[in-house]
Amino acid sequence: MIRLYDYWRSSSAYRVRIGLNLLGLAHERVEVDLLKGDQTGHANLARNPQGVVPTLEIDGLHLTQSLAILEYLDDTRAAGWLPVDAAGRARVRALAMAVAMEIQPVCNLRVAKTAVAASGGTLTLEGWMQAHIGPGLAAFEAMLQHPATGQLCHGDQVTLADICLVPQLYNARRWGVAYDHLTTIAGIEAAMLSLPAIQAAHPDAVKP
Repeated sequence: MIRLYDYWRSSSAYRVRIGLNLLGLAHERVEVDLLKGDQTGHANLARNPQGVVPTLEIDGLHLTQSLAILEYLDDTRAAGWLPVDAAGRARVRALAMAVAMEIQPVCNLRVAKTAVAASGGTLTLEGWMQAHIGPGLAAFEAMLQHPATGQLCHGDQVTLADICLVPQLYNARRWGVAYDHLTTIAGIEAAMLSLPAIQAAHPDAVKP
C-alpha cells in the first residue's frame, strides 16, 4: 500500500500527486487539513517532524520533502524525470529549485501571513503573493529561453521542472497573478494539463 499524507491545496503535495499519477501508482490519500492545524498534531509530527505535508509511505519508508520524494520515485521507478547527462540534470534541477526553493517558500501561507501581520496594515496577502510570484515566474520564463527547452521545460518529456511548475501556476491563478504574457510557460502549462494524469492530480479533482 502506498499512502500519501496530503492537503488538496498544498503545492508540494500536488507535485507528489502528479508524480504518482504519471507513474500509474495507485495510492491512498490521507487528508491533513492545514487550515484546521492537523499538520501540527501529534500524528503528523510523528511521521513528519517539520509539521508539513506531504509525507509518502512507500516501500516500507516514510519520505518527506516533495523534491526528495520525486527523486526517489525517479530513481526507483525509472521515471525519466531527470536527463541522463550531467548538464541536463543540472538545468532541470535549477528550474525545479527556482520554484520549490525560491518562489514557494516566500509564498508559503504561514510566511505570507506573518509578513502581512508584521506590516502594520501596509501589506495585503494578495499583494504579497503577487509581488513574489509574478517576478519569480518572469525569471523562470527567462530561464526557459534556452536551446534545451522544447514543448516542455527540457525537451518534450516531463521532467522534475514541469512537475514543479504546474502547481505554482495554480497558485498564480489563485492569487490573481497574470502570466499569459509569459508565452513559453503558458505553452508548457497547456501541454501538461492535457495529460489525464495531471488532470487527476489537480486540486479541484481531489478537494474534500
